[in-house]
Amino acid sequence: MISYLQVENLTKSFGDNLLFENISFGIADNQRVALIAKNGTGKTTLLNIIAGNEDYQGGTISFQRDLRIGYLDQDPDFPKELSVIDACLRSDNEAVRTIAAYEHCMMSENHFGLDEILSQMDLHKAWDYETRIKQILGKLKITNFEQLIGELSGGQLKRVALANVLIAEPDLLILDEPTNHLDLEMVEWLEDFLKRSTMALLMVTHDRYFLDRVCTNIMEIDHQGLFQYNGNYSYYLEKRQERIENWNSESERTVNLYKKELEWMRRQPQARAHKAKSRQESFYEIEERAKQRRNNNKVQLDVKASYLGSKIFEAKYICKAYGDLKILDNFYYNFARYEKMGIVGKNGTGKSTFLKMLLGEVKPDSGSFDIGETVVFGYYSQDGLAFDEQMKVIDVVQDIAEEVNLGKGKKMTASQFLQHFLFTPETQYNYVYKLSGGEKRRLHLCTVLMKNPNFLVLDEPTNDLDIVTLNILEEYLQSFKGCVIVISHDRYFMDKVVDHLMVFKGNAELKDFPGNYTDYREWNELMEEQEREEKYKEAKAKAKNQDNRQQAMDNGQQKIERRKLTFKEKQEFEALEKEISELETEKEEIETQLSSGNLNSDEIIMASQRHAELNDLIEEKTMRWLELSEI
Repeated sequence: MISYLQVENLTKSFGDNLLFENISFGIADNQRVALIAKNGTGKTTLLNIIAGNEDYQGGTISFQRDLRIGYLDQDPDFPKELSVIDACLRSDNEAVRTIAAYEHCMMSENHFGLDEILSQMDLHKAWDYETRIKQILGKLKITNFEQLIGELSGGQLKRVALANVLIAEPDLLILDEPTNHLDLEMVEWLEDFLKRSTMALLMVTHDRYFLDRVCTNIMEIDHQGLFQYNGNYSYYLEKRQERIENWNSESERTVNLYKKELEWMRRQPQARAHKAKSRQESFYEIEERAKQRRNNNKVQLDVKASYLGSKIFEAKYICKAYGDLKILDNFYYNFARYEKMGIVGKNGTGKSTFLKMLLGEVKPDSGSFDIGETVVFGYYSQDGLAFDEQMKVIDVVQDIAEEVNLGKGKKMTASQFLQHFLFTPETQYNYVYKLSGGEKRRLHLCTVLMKNPNFLVLDEPTNDLDIVTLNILEEYLQSFKGCVIVISHDRYFMDKVVDHLMVFKGNAELKDFPGNYTDYREWNELMEEQEREEKYKEAKAKAKNQDNRQQAMDNGQQKIERRKLTFKEKQEFEALEKEISELETEKEEIETQLSSGNLNSDEIIMASQRHAELNDLIEEKTMRWLELSEI
């Protein structure tokens, strides 16, 4: 294996906060490595250091000579005046730059300089490359090439940045939370893309199915050190548990030894004076080791839900559209008590809009939501809270409530409640702008749950949360005595939490599926396979009909020769053969265009009208051809 990256004795701290110390690791070609750690312990910092965006206190970082590195930042940044296509094709690769010039030329009215660009495309063998680029852009739903970066949402910007690093095809690809802002279809495509790629990979992600299926190695930052596992996520879970159990056994033996040595050290000084000095020094080492504890702090979610009555909400024939884009059309649904619904679908099909209508933030075009009197919503927004960055963490929570009601007469101060979310008394007085992305999400979750909701509405709750917190949140939601609606691209999370799915298919088409996401995926694959088989049978029948028609034409030709049609009839018969063939070809071309998804609405209407005309013409001319063939 060829070594791409070698890190030796790396140390990083922010003031008194030591993130990691003397960690060492390497990445070779074809390795796909995932980095796992709790929020705030240095995952993103380590990626930034490797990418050259942040300094460090000690150690060395070495790369293979001329190694090409691609880095997807958690919060990517491009010049706002840049167009989408220029951002996607921003690269040192000559072929990619040529393709960018080609795309600009094709978008211009006069195609100025096209001949020169075409010769450059041939020179750099860029045509196959362009096909791969178009596939990446299509899968990530990047279609408006001329739109400016400054006009994009955070999710659109992340997809553009992801397209940019994938298109560049670096030797080493560094990805920080690549699945954030992707819908489930995109996540599964990216999973397959990376599995088939030859690029080496270093990645931070909370998507456990993604980890398990893509990564060959796991690295974990824990207690300022680095632990490495040569296997996927399932292997990591098994070996990590073994490591912790071994540590605990070792600690127990050390504690017992410490007790014995402590008894010896407490004896009279006269007795101790004659003992070996080395044993005294050894005692202090044992004491330090015995006092170490594995600090397995984790978020504690023991908040009780408010009382929830039998009536939850009834969606009464809701209609909602934005221009030609239909979200809901006469949608009716009666939500049950303690129901846990997962919502899935492609981006842009209206999932978040549905939640905002339920919460009263967006009004439906018609219809209404009838919500029960006892319902108390807790809304965890995809965009997070708009915190005042200059506020302290404790002030953010105290602005909502000084005390939190835990149920059964128990209460907790805001500061105590924050400690359940791993905000120590010291960090509670940190300013919000100093928090990591994951810590801000934890603070957001804290502000939602402290209001004692009995109906949780969660829009992408897994973004930026570490895996430990996700496990706790999953356990909490499984036993939550209330209702839940969740939108998430995290398939593992959905499988553990929801009872059924509401699938948004687009154009106001919804399907209520009784099962979790894995159940739905298996069912959907079965339906797609059946659809492929039906299309194959139709194609086979069509080919057979064409063969029969050709045979009939051959027979007709024989009759013509035998019965000697008139000169005029013979000319008409021969012309019909050619016309029918041309009409069939045109019909097939239009069908291909209609199924490509590249036509706008006006072009679709025109193509559909022409398709209907062709069917009538083919039928009419075929009937006339059959008449002449029987003469």
